[in-house]
Amino acid sequence: MEKQRRVAAIHDISGIGKCSLTAALPIISAAGIEAAAMPTAVLSTHTGDITGYTYRDLTSDLPSMAKHWKSLGIEFDGIYSGFLGSTEQVEMVCDFIDEFRKDGCVVLVDPAMADSGRMYTTFDENFAEEMAKLCGKADIIVPNLTEAAFLLGEEYVEPPYSKEYIESLLERLSAIGPKKIVLTGVSFNEDEIGCAVFNGGDIHYNFSEKYDGIYYGTGDVFASALIGAYMRGKNIFESADIALDFTCAAIRRTHDAKTDTRFGVNFEQGIGDYINKLGG
Repeated sequence: MEKQRRVAAIHDISGIGKCSLTAALPIISAAGIEAAAMPTAVLSTHTGDITGYTYRDLTSDLPSMAKHWKSLGIEFDGIYSGFLGSTEQVEMVCDFIDEFRKDGCVVLVDPAMADSGRMYTTFDENFAEEMAKLCGKADIIVPNLTEAAFLLGEEYVEPPYSKEYIESLLERLSAIGPKKIVLTGVSFNEDEIGCAVFNGGDIHYNFSEKYDGIYYGTGDVFASALIGAYMRGKNIFESADIALDFTCAAIRRTHDAKTDTRFGVNFEQGIGDYINKLGG
């Protein structure tokens, strides 16, 4: 039997909210991949539209965790980073990649730092510059349209978009370093939203129905499903299709149930379909 593959998942963990590690661990595990958690912070809930949450920063623990893993001879077939709370954490993840990357190790960076035309309140332009350096080390990056603009030091462009703009954006993002780019939040009309996938100049689009409102954690659900599929041997276009279908089904399930979207989307009941699409 083939040796089980292992991914280092470097994210914060929110007890409620179905984002970051609380999404990454079950989804990657469902793909049959071992998910090794490196939590960057622990929160009672995520911070989107919720107040009064608890927060414990784990920045000082990251180097000692990495050192311990190294002493045990731990190796990774993938490294997946998401929300990082400071430029110091970005630098630590860069060091982690340099230390643990081996031949065949896939590095996916989700540059989680902005949305809807704005940087998250805790970040500034300097953070975007540091995140661009981290993206330069990645094989795959998964930015939304806002993050893509900030990575390039450009002004955010409001939707709807043209193919010419999206494809120009993808080309310029590839110049940062990653060979594969999955750009999310792409929309050419008011009814559909999806992703554009770039692989060495080849571009593939996939769209789904657009629902009104904000569905927190969907970027983490998407990126986790993407790396799970990719490490199961799907190509980047197939992986993005599977991830989009999985994420959009979770949004639809949540929308139809009329649940409070602050607390995440119902991805759990789609795990079986996800596994089936990966080939069981």
